[in-house]
Amino acid sequence: MLSTILRAAVLCATLASCKQTETVPTTSTPAATTPSRVTAPAQQPPQPATLLTGAQQTELYLPYLQGKRVGMVVNQTSTIGKTHLVDTLVSCGVKITMIFAPEHGFRGDADAGAHISNSTDAKTGLPILSLYGKNKKPNADQLKDVDVVLFDIQDVGVRFYTYSSTMHYVMEACAEQNKPMLLLDRPNPIGYLIDGPVLKHAFKSFVGMNTIPISHGLTLGEYAQMINGEKWLKNGVQAQVKIIPVKGYNHKMFYSLPIKPSPNLPNDQSIKLYPFICLFEGTTVSQGRGTHTPFQIIGAPYYPDKSFSFTPVAIPGMSMEPPYKNQVCYGKDLTKLELKENFTLSYLLDFYQKSGQKEKFFNNFFKSLAGTDELQKQVMAGMSEKEIRATWKTDLEAYKKMRKQYLLYPDFE
Repeated sequence: MLSTILRAAVLCATLASCKQTETVPTTSTPAATTPSRVTAPAQQPPQPATLLTGAQQTELYLPYLQGKRVGMVVNQTSTIGKTHLVDTLVSCGVKITMIFAPEHGFRGDADAGAHISNSTDAKTGLPILSLYGKNKKPNADQLKDVDVVLFDIQDVGVRFYTYSSTMHYVMEACAEQNKPMLLLDRPNPIGYLIDGPVLKHAFKSFVGMNTIPISHGLTLGEYAQMINGEKWLKNGVQAQVKIIPVKGYNHKMFYSLPIKPSPNLPNDQSIKLYPFICLFEGTTVSQGRGTHTPFQIIGAPYYPDKSFSFTPVAIPGMSMEPPYKNQVCYGKDLTKLELKENFTLSYLLDFYQKSGQKEKFFNNFFKSLAGTDELQKQVMAGMSEKEIRATWKTDLEAYKKMRKQYLLYPDFE
């Protein structure tokens, strides 16, 4: 880390007098052709000392930004060590003209779904434009003073986590306005996991933009290549994307995030559980919002087993109006669960069966999260997890085959 910062300091000192010394390609980095996935390691391995995120490799992209007006799609995870990337680039003399903020805002302290207002960054005085709510995609006017869009956000490898949807719209805007995009890649913490139903096009939404499974096993750099390669952008346009890959990453490792990616994913356990616990947001079950262990506990007032309980309350910066606010919920404590399965429907099936609510157990959001209406029908029909999983097999195998074309990092069977 120190060596990276020192390299950045040297570059910053010389950047003003240097001419751009390389021609940076504006097409996606070629994908590696490597094998597919493995199951999660039984124990979390130590973080490799040699791992460097795209943002840390300043020598690879600072020359590319010289003399350009830069728009940055960033949030609180966009750091080099403990320093925000915006502050680093400003100190290096990079001309930033706009900050684009995704869901949860530039500093990452807004509740899920909360309105994010346009504002000004108090530290730098730079304008902040929200890419959440009605304005999910930058328009021509918002990009008129931008020569290149830099995207650097930590994702968690799950389809309904909206940062990847923001990236999709930013790529589309860049393609339409003929603006290159520089993507500083970061590891997928659960990049070994490919599971869940593949989205059906009829259920496309901001929590599911493309035909990928719930856990897609891609970094955002790899996903950007897939979006381009499969021509998923509107009217089949393709964005000019320059990717700075992560150094020392592979799809076998679990990557422990140094900064929580959003207010309600506070630790490694929540991220491991998120792919299947988030489905409860489409039901009458609380996922622990309004507690300090969101996505690690689940429950509802009607659950018959009373051995574990919690009471959701308003927590500023996390959740002000959680489901079952100020009501006692009974359910399951998964905070110390050692996952034997990386993705399971067992909790969903258990709560559905014990709720006795039938179709009222689900709300309209469930189909968007699942990416299909089949899963709800299967649960209501009393199908077992094994039977439900069998219906995903063909689509998952086709996805895995497609995925191999876009990998940037070693993968393992």
